[in-house]
Amino acid sequence: MERKILTELIQWKNKAYRKPLILRGARQVGKTWIMKHFAKGYFDNYVYFNMDNDDILSQIFEKNYDTNRIIDELKIYSRKNIEKNKTLIIFDEIQEIPKALTALKYFCEENNEYYIICAGSLLGVALHKGTSFPVGKVDFVDIYPLSFKEYLIAKGLNDYEQILENNNYEMMKTFKTIFIDNLKEYFYVGGMPEVVSNFINNKNYEEVRNLQRNIIDMYQNDFSKHAENSIVPRIREVYNSISKQLGNENKKFKYSNIKKGARASSYEEAIMWLKDCGLIYKINKVTDVKLPTKSYESNDFFKLYLSDIGLLSCMNNLKLETIINGNEIFVEFKGALAENFVCNELIKNKSQNISYYSNDRSTLEIDFLIDDGLDIVPVEVKSGINLRSKSLKSFIEKYNIKKALRYSLADYKQNDIIIDLPMFTI
Repeated sequence: MERKILTELIQWKNKAYRKPLILRGARQVGKTWIMKHFAKGYFDNYVYFNMDNDDILSQIFEKNYDTNRIIDELKIYSRKNIEKNKTLIIFDEIQEIPKALTALKYFCEENNEYYIICAGSLLGVALHKGTSFPVGKVDFVDIYPLSFKEYLIAKGLNDYEQILENNNYEMMKTFKTIFIDNLKEYFYVGGMPEVVSNFINNKNYEEVRNLQRNIIDMYQNDFSKHAENSIVPRIREVYNSISKQLGNENKKFKYSNIKKGARASSYEEAIMWLKDCGLIYKINKVTDVKLPTKSYESNDFFKLYLSDIGLLSCMNNLKLETIINGNEIFVEFKGALAENFVCNELIKNKSQNISYYSNDRSTLEIDFLIDDGLDIVPVEVKSGINLRSKSLKSFIEKYNIKKALRYSLADYKQNDIIIDLPMFTI
């Protein structure tokens, strides 16, 4: 599958001054595959090390941080030659050997001619446990489930992906039915690489659901395996409540929706754990609409979204008939699927500082705010073609907004401030 992240990896390879690279992302989003694909396509050779339960690798990094010795021992262990400026060294699940993480600092300072790329599904969790981290001595790239554009490419619909890439709104209007049909399909299948690959090959929706359930079960097993025993039940409770939370009219996360009497103090660590694993995205409410929005975010009010739309539709038990019957999928579940989709795509496209706005009485709500450093851009998500936006218009007037985005199933249209965009263009 073609992944957009490959461009970022190539840019890293071509840097004049290069630091070791850490690839961050949830389990099963394709980290190992993209590292090996990158290695085969852009290097003379590569050497791959999986650090999960490897005692010999652990011993190699346990001794000291002499990078020349480490390289010599890695050569012996792998039975491969490792050359400066030629070989890509891959460390997978690097968080399992904390001293390997620390060693990256010494490679950066003393031997940066070696190409080193690392990945870790639970890296964020490891760091919160106090793992020594080489701050400022590594570069980061984030990898996510396939975006909608990547999904089109995976299906061989490159021409349609280019229509989106080129913002060709006239052609979007011509082929609108095809775009919407594929978007409905994407809402069901999602972007987990194994699920997408299986669906493309077999076109079996039932198998899609089985694979998604397996991934969810694997995540649940990770909770028990890697989290402290005391918080495992709360991690499960938070994760399993998200589909219910998003199904509410007001999608703000409420602890009382987990169970009666639940308090923030009991669940904050569980939310952080899920966020660090890349399984959820936390979007905070802003208390005032000013730049930078980060300074006005409230930790007490937030919304949680799943990192993959397909897993959300699976957890919500979305029926196949919903896809077939018109455009019901976009309004099903009170529009939460559409909102989760937009959140996912904004994050994949590296939109900066995403938040949301709601006044004290919740009479004026904006789904998302994007702070691009220069302006605050409100984003509203409409589940169908009804474009009535009382909150958006009031928000524009109140805060003198220069530009606003509204995603729906309607066609492209722009007035002085509001830009209407088909949802699939995001």
